[in-house]
Amino acid sequence: MQKSLKEIAKIIGGEVVGDDSVVITGASGIKEACKGEITFVANPKYFSLIEKTQASAIVAPLEIENSSKPIIRIENPSLAFTKIISSFMPNGVIHPKGIHSRAVIGKDVALGKNVAIGPYAVIEDNVAIGENSIIYSGCYIGHHTKIGSDSLIYSNVSIREYTAIGKRVIIHSGTVIGSDGFGFATIKGGHHKIPQVGIVEIGDDVEIGANVTIDRARFDKTVIGRGCKIDNLVQIAHNVAIGENCIIVAQVGISGSTTLGKNVTLAGQAGLVGHITVGDEAVVGAQGGVTKSIPPKTFVSGYPARPHDQAMRVHACTKHLPKLFETVKKLEKKIAELEEKLKIK
Repeated sequence: MQKSLKEIAKIIGGEVVGDDSVVITGASGIKEACKGEITFVANPKYFSLIEKTQASAIVAPLEIENSSKPIIRIENPSLAFTKIISSFMPNGVIHPKGIHSRAVIGKDVALGKNVAIGPYAVIEDNVAIGENSIIYSGCYIGHHTKIGSDSLIYSNVSIREYTAIGKRVIIHSGTVIGSDGFGFATIKGGHHKIPQVGIVEIGDDVEIGANVTIDRARFDKTVIGRGCKIDNLVQIAHNVAIGENCIIVAQVGISGSTTLGKNVTLAGQAGLVGHITVGDEAVVGAQGGVTKSIPPKTFVSGYPARPHDQAMRVHACTKHLPKLFETVKKLEKKIAELEEKLKIK
């Protein structure tokens, strides 16, 4: 398959600077691209590669006005490039179709039009699944769970009872939704389980990565807001409430009853204690340890998490501690020598 640069610009709605008749046969990353391929650049730290790449054309942000190679200028090169890749490499995934004969369907299950259920999936009683949704093999859908239309549940996902999942939700393999919250009362050295009788509620257009665990609430509900994107290996505890359009990156842990506002970003391995609030559009840097509430539009990092510029100064000082230690030892020695001389006098 091949397209001219002019045709590609029309697909993504961009402006060509240079020869728009260049023929493009594929798409690749800026370091890997070969002659005949188109690439993109979005992050300023890679702008220097524009003149080094072997690609025949580049999708670039609006601030790049020209290049030795033809470019397509557009506001969001990363998003535009996904459209280009799709046009060259149509999605070859073959989803299940229809209800497999080895699927186990309980009583009073409501299935919308064109629902697909793979082999060995178990759909318990009183489940409702919206039209065009796909349940892959080996999934477990618990009693009274509701799944909205156009959702995609990959293999070996476990969704426990009374969970509510919105429309156009994607859940990747190995994820467990609605497992018991971690609640125990310690009496005379023994740990006694506290029943977790709440639910999990997941909004529309959410994507949840592989091996994520989202606990059901002790009471009421654990909430994942509309449009959230959750990476692999994330733990979300009971009664957590996550606002709309949040980004939760791999290996994040959020303790119970913590509330995230809208458009919050938690970078990889960030950890949040329970019963705090993170304001709208706040960002927690990678491995940030959050021990208290964060105001809106604040960037924190480090452990304990503090405003990022302050955290960077603390980190810079920490690197000098060995040298400082040696300096203090020398000063102590000199002071001791001076004190000894004063005694002699």
